This record gives sequence, structure tokens and C-alpha cells, in this order.
Amino acid sequence: MNFFETAVLIFIGSFLLVYLTIPKVIKVVEYKRLMDDPNQRSSHKNRTPTLGGVSFFFTLVFALFFIESWAVTQEAIYIIPGLTILFIVGLKDDLVVISPGAKLLAQAFAVAFILANPSFTITSLNGFLNVNEIPYYLYLGIAGFMMLTIINSYNLIDGIDGLASIVGIVIMVLYTTIFYLTGEYFFALLSITLNASLMAFLGFNLSSDKKIFMGDTGSLIVGFIISILTLKFLALGPESYTEMPFLLENAPLIAISILIVPLFDTARVFTIRIANKKGPFSPDRNHTHHVLIDYWGLSHKQASFIIGCFNLLFVMLFIVLGSKAKNLGMVIMLVSVVIFLGYIFFKYNYSFTTLKQKIMLKRKVESLKAKGSSNKNKTKKNISIVRDQNESKQ
Repeated sequence: MNFFETAVLIFIGSFLLVYLTIPKVIKVVEYKRLMDDPNQRSSHKNRTPTLGGVSFFFTLVFALFFIESWAVTQEAIYIIPGLTILFIVGLKDDLVVISPGAKLLAQAFAVAFILANPSFTITSLNGFLNVNEIPYYLYLGIAGFMMLTIINSYNLIDGIDGLASIVGIVIMVLYTTIFYLTGEYFFALLSITLNASLMAFLGFNLSSDKKIFMGDTGSLIVGFIISILTLKFLALGPESYTEMPFLLENAPLIAISILIVPLFDTARVFTIRIANKKGPFSPDRNHTHHVLIDYWGLSHKQASFIIGCFNLLFVMLFIVLGSKAKNLGMVIMLVSVVIFLGYIFFKYNYSFTTLKQKIMLKRKVESLKAKGSSNKNKTKKNISIVRDQNESKQ
């Protein structure tokens, strides 16, 4: 069976497996009353089933069994233990909240399995900022930090309907293309598997009557796979870039552009929380998607679609620039864009207390307007009744 036949079967199988198992998960969650209860910072108003990521885990494990033969150095054997660890941790966090420290420790164990596989070792940055050879111990530190950052960044953007799925789909389409062009068919099939899973899940996540969240169970698993694909992309040798539409030394910047949405949002939110003298992992409504909803009045679907389109356009821009520009110019461009976006989103006061007051004030004004309109209609009705009575007397 060639690659295209395998890709089609994997896509259809993964899509159907998620599509058919999600309703079963919803029924179990509703029966056991494990729904997510809305609080003061939630974007949803009703109790909603969570644990959608359960279907991701089983789909990925089944898919890895069938695509293992495409792996070069038994990568699937190293991925499954990490997936299992994050599945258990995410499941526990969705049912019984665990501390950020415990979650981070579990992520480190999951990442360790990936770093142990020589296929992911980054030996050189191929001239990026004049960096060539990388010592192994330095690789372990950089790669471990990078994977943990990606996992938590993706976990943090899962705040409104459709956003995590749409951003994940954009990232998977890009990595599928990259790994197909470089001949890394195992990772292309892994990207296709997760892409099909997210597409099937998206319909339920945006549904009004069969809504479900992926929860930490799903976001940790998806973030883990994205971090694996990113690490593999950076570990590719010069011989793999013959068909790529950008210069070899620009690969790290292309990786950052692919992950710009979760990375920018995480950096921005952490900065705001620290500036407000709070812990970086303390919950609030300071995320970019919350700003689009609370300040700009967009719906969940509109905000998710806009952010997803921005992610895709940003990557396309950097691929075009990366085909000719040297990495120094690319770095200047990236920093300029980040500063511009930071200015747009930082010009508001994002203190949680202030934000809550503004939302409450907005609701109160709307309520007063509604009451005023209602009273006005009642007055008109009373005048009309009195007028009718006077006319009848005459």
C-alpha cells in the first residue's frame, strides 16, 4: 500500500472513530454528571460535557499501530508512553483539578520519552544566527523547554468554542505538507491522524445541542503531538530541505510562525499576570480570544475563525520571506510584528478586576436600556388605552 492510499484510509478511519465515539463520551459524561460548570471567567453559560480528548487518545493509539511500519527508528514506541501519561494527567485534571506543578512534572516525564529517541536529536541550527553545532546536553535543555512551552501554550488557548481545534487544524495542515515534502511519511501520517480527529471534534465543539469540550485531556495530547512534530521539523538534516520553499537556516523562524498564536498569547498573558503581581498560571480572562469577545463583541465562531486565518496568513508570509531573506531580516520582521500586536492588545487595561467591572457595567447599561424600552412601550400602551376609553365615552 502506497503513501496516498494509507493517508486516505488513516484520515477516514480517524475521522469516523472520533465522530462515532464522541456521542458515546457525551452520554457517559452526562450520565455521570461530569460536566464543566461555568464560573465567572467562563465563556459558556450552561453546563457542558468535557473529556472530548478521550477520543483523541484512542484514535492516536490505534493509528500509531497501523502507521508504525512507516517509522524509521520506532518513533511510535516512544510516543505512546508519553501520550498515556498526558492522557491520565489530563483526565484527572478534568475530573479533579491538580496543581500546575504536578501537571508540569508529568509533562516532563512524557517529554523525556521523546528526547530519548535519536530521531529527534537536533545537532545543528544550520547557520541560524550563525549557530551550527549544538552540544547534546544543550539540545536536551532547549528541546525539553521548547516542548513544555508548546504543550502549555496550546493548553492555554483552549478557552472558547472552536479555537483550539481550528488552530490545531491549521498547524496540522502545515506539518502534513512539510513532512510529505521532506519524505518523513510517518510524521505526515501522524499529522493527518490528528487533523482528522480535530475536524471530527470541531463539529461537536461548535454544536448547540451536542456540544462538548476537549478538556485538558484533549489539549495536552494535541499540544504534545504538536511539540513532537515541531521538534522533528527542527531535527531534519540539510538533505531533507531540497523540496522546501524556504532557506534551511530559516527553519526555526518558520516553526515559530507556525506556532505564533499559542506562543504569542502565552507570552502576552504571562506578562500581564506578572505585571498585575499574580502567578503566571493564575486563571483570568486576559487571553487574546477573550479580548476579541469581551472588548470587540465578536462571537466564539468569529473570534476562532479570525485567529485561525491570522495564523495561516502569518505562516504564508514567513514562508515567502524565508525563501529569500536571511534570518537576521526575518528576526527583525518577527519582532516588529510581535511588538505591533503587543501594542494593539496591551493598550487596554487587562486587570481582571477592571475587566469584570467593565463587563458588569456593560450588562447593567443593556439591562437599563431594555427596562427603559419596556417602560416606554407600557406608557404608550396606557396612553392608547386612555385615548380609546375617552373616545368610547364620547
